[in-house]
Amino acid sequence: MLWQGRSVRQATGGRYRPAQGKRRAEIGSGPADTHIGIDRIRLVRTFGGNQKIRALKATYVTVSTRSTGKAQKVKIEKVEQNGANPNYVRRNLLTKGAIIHTELGSARIISRPGQNGVINAILIE
Repeated sequence: MLWQGRSVRQATGGRYRPAQGKRRAEIGSGPADTHIGIDRIRLVRTFGGNQKIRALKATYVTVSTRSTGKAQKVKIEKVEQNGANPNYVRRNLLTKGAIIHTELGSARIISRPGQNGVINAILIE
């Protein structure tokens, strides 16, 4: 869990004296760490009783081609590059902006698998 409240330190280095402690609404959740594998999702309750769909594992990606405007479902083979963290390439983690190798070629993920539960990508031509 990650606390996302205000810091107890001011910009000058002085200390705030908080009137209240940490609240449940200020606590964030850990990363989804979406891997390549047999499809697995998890429903998560969010603020206000809404739900998010976390993709924990995924086998297929919907790849769209800019030149033709068509989209098709293809299999993910591996993660080639990830600007978020170089270690994610070794671990085959799928995040937004990651470049993956598919049956059609290289594609960039444009969706957020840990937030939406789906993986959409654009073919790199």
